[in-house]
Amino acid sequence: MICCSFAPLPVPALCSSGAGCKMNYQNCCLAQSNATADGSGLPVGSERPTGNKKQWNKSGVDEVKMVIMITGASHVGKTVLAQRMLEKNKYPYFSIDHLKMGLIRSGITDLTPEDDDELTDYLWPIVREIIKTAIENEQNLIVEGCYIPFDWRNNFEEQYLRWIRFICIAMSDEYIDSHFEEIKSHASDIETRLDDSYCTAEQLKQDNHQVIDGYRSNGEQITLITENYDDSIKEVFD
Repeated sequence: MICCSFAPLPVPALCSSGAGCKMNYQNCCLAQSNATADGSGLPVGSERPTGNKKQWNKSGVDEVKMVIMITGASHVGKTVLAQRMLEKNKYPYFSIDHLKMGLIRSGITDLTPEDDDELTDYLWPIVREIIKTAIENEQNLIVEGCYIPFDWRNNFEEQYLRWIRFICIAMSDEYIDSHFEEIKSHASDIETRLDDSYCTAEQLKQDNHQVIDGYRSNGEQITLITENYDDSIKEVFD
C-alpha cells in the first residue's frame, strides 16, 4: 500500500493513477503495484497535480476542466446547444430528461412528466451530486435540462462554483410570436418528441416569463433570443 500526498485541493480529486480510491482532499491511499523510485506513484520525471483543475492532454497542452449547465424553458434550444457543445468540445453530455424518464419508467418514482415542480425537488439533489462528483473527479461535463432550481448556487460552496458555467436560454414574446411555427418545426431536431400538442405560443410565453423572472431574481444572466437563435447563442457557444 502506497500513500501519495497531494498539494491541498479545493475539492477531492482522483489520484494520478486513475484508481477509484476513497480519499480526502489532501491525501489518498491506493493499492498500486508499479511504485516509482521516489514513492510518489507517478511516472519518473512527471509533475504532481497542482490542484488548479488543469489536465495535460496528449499534445501536452493544459486544458481547464469545467461543468457546463444549460437550462431554460421547453423548446428554447437547450438540447441543440448542448449537442453543439458536445461536438465542439468533446465534453460528455448528461440529459436531466433522460434521468427523469429512467426513474419514471422504472417505477422508482410515482411522479409523472407533468409534475414539473415536484420533479425539480426530486431530481435536483441527484443532479447536484453528479455535478459535484464530476468536479471532484476533474471531469468535463455538460448538464442540460429544465429541472435546475432558480437558487441553484445556494447548493454549492465556492470551490465548486468556480468550475461551473451556467447558461440559461430564453425567448422574448416578440420572437415567439414571429417564429412560433419555426420553433415547433425544430422541436425534434435532436430528440424526437412523442407528443408536442401541449405547446402553444401562449404557453411558451408563460414558461419563458417564469424562467426569466426566476433566474434574474437570483442574479443570473439570461441569453435572450430576440431575433435569431444562432446569433443569440453565438457568444455562449464561442
